[in-house]
Amino acid sequence: MAKIDELFRYCNDHEGSDLHLGADLEPRIRRHGELESVEGWSTLTPQALLTLMAEITNEAQWRKYQETSDLDFAYGLEGVARFRCNYLGQENGPAAVFRIIPQKILSIEDLGLPAAIAKLAQLEQGLVLVTGPTGSGKSTTLAAIIDRINSTYSRHIVTIEDPIEFVHPNRQCVFSQREVGSDTESFSAALRAAIRQDADVILVGEMRDLETISLAMTAAEMGSLVFATLHTNGAASTIDRLVDSYPADEQSQVRESLAESLAGIVSQLLLPTADGNGRVAATEILFRTTGLPNIIREATTTMIRSVIQSGRGEGMQMMDDSIMQFLEQKRITPRAAYLRAAEKSRFESSASAGSG
Repeated sequence: MAKIDELFRYCNDHEGSDLHLGADLEPRIRRHGELESVEGWSTLTPQALLTLMAEITNEAQWRKYQETSDLDFAYGLEGVARFRCNYLGQENGPAAVFRIIPQKILSIEDLGLPAAIAKLAQLEQGLVLVTGPTGSGKSTTLAAIIDRINSTYSRHIVTIEDPIEFVHPNRQCVFSQREVGSDTESFSAALRAAIRQDADVILVGEMRDLETISLAMTAAEMGSLVFATLHTNGAASTIDRLVDSYPADEQSQVRESLAESLAGIVSQLLLPTADGNGRVAATEILFRTTGLPNIIREATTTMIRSVIQSGRGEGMQMMDDSIMQFLEQKRITPRAAYLRAAEKSRFESSASAGSG
C-alpha cells in the first residue's frame, strides 16, 4: 500500500472534501469548508513530499510533472474513493491538492437538491449549464443528473473530462468516458468526435475555450443533450459571460446560437450548516421558456429575474430565495446567508439580529 493512501483514508474517514500537501507544511484537509491539520502527521520536507507524490503516478505522469511542474490525473483507492489529483510547483517546492470523488454516486434526493433539477434528466436535446465557484458541487450535481438518465433511459452517453471523476456503470445507458490527454487530445477534439459517435448525451467537464463553447452549442443544436460546467454565479451572468467571451463582431451570432440551444442553467453555492457539521447547496434554477430565446437575442438578461420568478410553479428559483429558505429553516446562520446573498439589504436585519 502506498503511504499516501493513509492520508486519503484519513480524509475520507474525517468527512474531508480535499487533501492539501505542501513542502514544509503539515498535511491538511478541508472539512465543511475549513482547513484543518491531519492528526499524527508532522511537517513534510520537499523530498518526503515528492516521495509521497511519486507513489501513485506512472512514469509518463511523473516525467510530465518534472518537466512542467503541473499534472492533473485521477487516482482510485479501492473501497475508499477516487481522487482528482493536481500536482504543482510553488515557491517553497512541490505541492499537491486532492479532491475526493465518492465511489457512490448520490442521487438528486440524497444531495438535497430541488426536485425540479430532475427535469433536466428528461430533456432530449439542448445545452444545460451547471455553474458556480470551484468546490461548489457542480460535478456532484452533474453526476446525479447523469445517473438519473442512466437509471431511466436507454442512451449513449459520452463524457469528456480532465480527469475522469465519477465512473458510471452501464445500466440502461452505454457510457464512453474519455479522459483528455490519455483518451483524446483535447475537449474540442473529443466534442467534434462525439457528434459523429451517435451520442445522445454529452458531458463536457469544463468549457475552457471558445472552440469548446462553440462546439458544445453546435452539438446541442444538432440534437444532442449537452451538459457542461462554468465558473459563473447566476443564470444572467452565465449568459453574459458566454457571449462576452467572443469577439464583439461575433456576439450577435453567438446570441442566436445560444438562444436556440440553451435548455437550462443551474447555479450552485455551498453554505456551511448552522451546526457546523456539513454544507447545503443553494441553487438558482432557470429552464427554457417561450420568452427566453428573445431575451438572449436582444441582450436583455436583466429580464432573466422576471422569467425565473414567473416560473416558480415549474421549479425555477432565484439564488437569494434559495438562501432565504435555508435561513428560515434555520439550516444556515444569518451571517452565512448575508455573506453569500446578492441582495444583501434583504438579509441585513437577520444578520444584525444574529450578531447581536
